[in-house]
Amino acid sequence: MKKPAGAALAPADYVTRVQAALTPLADAGRAQQMRAYLREQFPFLGLQSPVRRAAVAGLGAVHFDAAGALQAASLLWQLPEREYRYTAVDLLARHARGLTLQHIPELLSLAQCEPWWETVDGLAGVVGEVLLAGRKTKPDAQALMDEALQHASLWVRRIAMIHQLGWRLQTDTTRLYGYALALGQEEDFFIRKAIGWALRDYARWDPKGVTQFVARHGAALSALTVREATRRLNAL
Repeated sequence: MKKPAGAALAPADYVTRVQAALTPLADAGRAQQMRAYLREQFPFLGLQSPVRRAAVAGLGAVHFDAAGALQAASLLWQLPEREYRYTAVDLLARHARGLTLQHIPELLSLAQCEPWWETVDGLAGVVGEVLLAGRKTKPDAQALMDEALQHASLWVRRIAMIHQLGWRLQTDTTRLYGYALALGQEEDFFIRKAIGWALRDYARWDPKGVTQFVARHGAALSALTVREATRRLNAL
């Protein structure tokens, strides 16, 4: 029997219900296509996002405290098919207001478990929301990203680079530009793409600032980064 909206539910029970909702919808043909898209690295159930989200929504609203949300996300992350991780990211995003700066290390830990851009970028959005809220009471909350920028995992460094996406004019430009230069000589495609993405996103709000930064420091950035950063600027 479906529990009423907002009912208390143990994280493990929630994960069991998610499995029961998603498993019957598995599509082997689509699963192979999705696996191929991610270079044959990970198994899939074969569920597109609208189908998956509708099935999970059908379970009713469930509200966890921070510990419960993180536990449920961790349990979902341990399941092999990637759709469970996407569900975990959605869960964390819905509970982001209940997370605090002390939970950032746990989010970064999840990001390092069989990482690829699709799970890492989803977690980056959660990290960003937590940091932006945390900055209201702790102005230097983003120091956590200064540490992440030095991390051995390129995926954690990617999160540091893109955590301000969507911050608009609340963006810490000292960090945005400083991080871009700090990572600018890295050869990894996902890092170079992330730098360009972060700059392009901020250029929507300060095109002059990004234009000047690229003009001054373009030689310190990869061609891919410059191309991504200026894609919209070139259309103006």
